[in-house]
Amino acid sequence: MSGDLEVSALAINVTIPQDLRWTDTRRGEEFTLTTLNVRLLPDGRLAAKAYGRPVGGGRGAYVSFPVPDRPELAALVDAAASRAAALWAAHRGLG
Repeated sequence: MSGDLEVSALAINVTIPQDLRWTDTRRGEEFTLTTLNVRLLPDGRLAAKAYGRPVGGGRGAYVSFPVPDRPELAALVDAAASRAAALWAAHRGLG
């Protein structure tokens, strides 16, 4: 069965530490970005999106934004992927 099984991506969610959070605007509304969704694509590359809620609170949507090209955010993505790999290896009895 594993030969027929197609996995399109593996994903992890990471809370963005307070000192790395930022705001962005969509359709005139400001959002605070608090979470990263990091995906391991079938070709081995990592892809990430940031998610957040409106600054004013309320019941606004949880909206995705691109992750800015900042070294500290790239390091967070790499650290999260490494931590997820270690957890997976431990789960499989490999670590």
